[in-house]
Amino acid sequence: MSIGADARSGDGTSAADRWERRTQRPLLALAVAFAVAYAVPIVASPAGPAVTRACAVVEWAVWAAFAADYLVRLCLARDRRTFVRTHWLDLLAVLLPLIQPLRLLRLVSTLLLVGRRARMASQVRLTTYVAGSVVGLLMFGSLAVLSVERDAPDGNIKTLGDAVWWSFTTMTTVGYGDHAPTTGLGRVLAVGLMLSGIALLGVVTANIAAWFIARFEDDAEERRQTAAIEALTEEVRALRAQVAALEERKP
Repeated sequence: MSIGADARSGDGTSAADRWERRTQRPLLALAVAFAVAYAVPIVASPAGPAVTRACAVVEWAVWAAFAADYLVRLCLARDRRTFVRTHWLDLLAVLLPLIQPLRLLRLVSTLLLVGRRARMASQVRLTTYVAGSVVGLLMFGSLAVLSVERDAPDGNIKTLGDAVWWSFTTMTTVGYGDHAPTTGLGRVLAVGLMLSGIALLGVVTANIAAWFIARFEDDAEERRQTAAIEALTEEVRALRAQVAALEERKP
């Protein structure tokens, strides 16, 4: 048990809730900084050693900030074992770059941490989250495959335009075949984009279906209420007619 976890403010929120609410925007701003630092050496290739070093420092700093956020939330949790068990993906994202400090692993782990952290924010709606996920996956997928495939001897993804087109056709599972990865790591990226695209498409389809069902239920409820009002109106009219008939019979 954590002492800080039991501390509650006047509105009844816990310390963990207050921490997540206060750090949401700063962490998202750091995620944007990570995106810029990851993109610059790839888009501006060949980048100088100083630029590459500075971008690597920013990437590690952003990852460290999200890792520190995980540790703080762990300390503020009421039941730490339950927190670790229910947030195992966060823990995996924190440990992933330490096992094999590759740049691509930093990208994957930071994307996981950003996505998990954004899902916790109540102000982030499903549509915003899906749209942000699509844009983020397209951007980072394009940059990642370009960095992997650009120098491949048999590669045909040589420019950022080629990479963006490949990412879009891969996420939508269209797969025209005009651009395709030739390296093992590039194909791993392709599998990840395909699965992500299918998952996001499923979320969008389910959301649209739920909207239609809700509208249908609302229309059915409105029809029931209208019918009930009409029935009550007819009863009132009948009662008025009976009252009028009684009035006429009085001497």
